[in-house]
Amino acid sequence: MIENLSQEQLAGILETIPVDISFVDENDTVKFWNKHETRVFKRPNSVLGKTVQNCHPPKSVGTVNEVLSDLKSGKRDFAEFWIDLKGRKVYIRYFAVRDKDGKYMGTLEVGQDITEIKQIEGEKRLLEY
Repeated sequence: MIENLSQEQLAGILETIPVDISFVDENDTVKFWNKHETRVFKRPNSVLGKTVQNCHPPKSVGTVNEVLSDLKSGKRDFAEFWIDLKGRKVYIRYFAVRDKDGKYMGTLEVGQDITEIKQIEGEKRLLEY
């Protein structure tokens, strides 16, 4: 639920979320990303307003198109990948964003360096500083 959230509050929330997020609209146009300076996959500001296919190397555009097609058609609600990059493990997920009637509005990409997360064992129940 959102109630009277200011644009500044929303921007603060999106920058605080500990993952990289990007949003591509129903026409495959890049509309948003957070954490510009610390992203795993940095993009130039000039990409905003252009198609997402322009953000990927030519060899992966076919996969990008297949994922988008599956999300748009409803064949999938999400797709996930993980890669090794410069000694790090990066987990990348794509989610179909739909309105309350199920109409496709775009795709949310969520990327995260999970290298340290993969090393977690046991439990930590108490707050420790």
